[in-house]
Amino acid sequence: MIKVKVSKQLNYPVSGVKIRNFLQNFFKDQGIVSDATAHVFLVNEAKMLKLAKKYYKDNKLHNVFTFVESEVAGFVNPPITGINLGEIVVCFPVAVKEAGIEGKLIEEKVLELIEHGGMHLLGKHHEE
Repeated sequence: MIKVKVSKQLNYPVSGVKIRNFLQNFFKDQGIVSDATAHVFLVNEAKMLKLAKKYYKDNKLHNVFTFVESEVAGFVNPPITGINLGEIVVCFPVAVKEAGIEGKLIEEKVLELIEHGGMHLLGKHHEE
């Protein structure tokens, strides 16, 4: 089963357990059942802007970033054993704003962004 590690920069009111279960079920539904690890980070706007500048060379505030295993060496330490799928980084304040605009619950929007990031970890990208 996929291991999911959840880190919240601040005490954001979203359940880490719910995020973990959601992403594990998502990967299982996609046929991924190996001994692998994925990390999810909920961060503030300052951290997301810092990542945007470093990795995307822009000053745009993004709602979600995905870093596949080959890109994560500089962000956090990958797990010592097993396969590291990568990291999903969600900007919680942006998710809150988007949830309000879209008429969604905050948790629903966060999980939607995590699912989007999960698709990227599996190599599925936006259509050109």
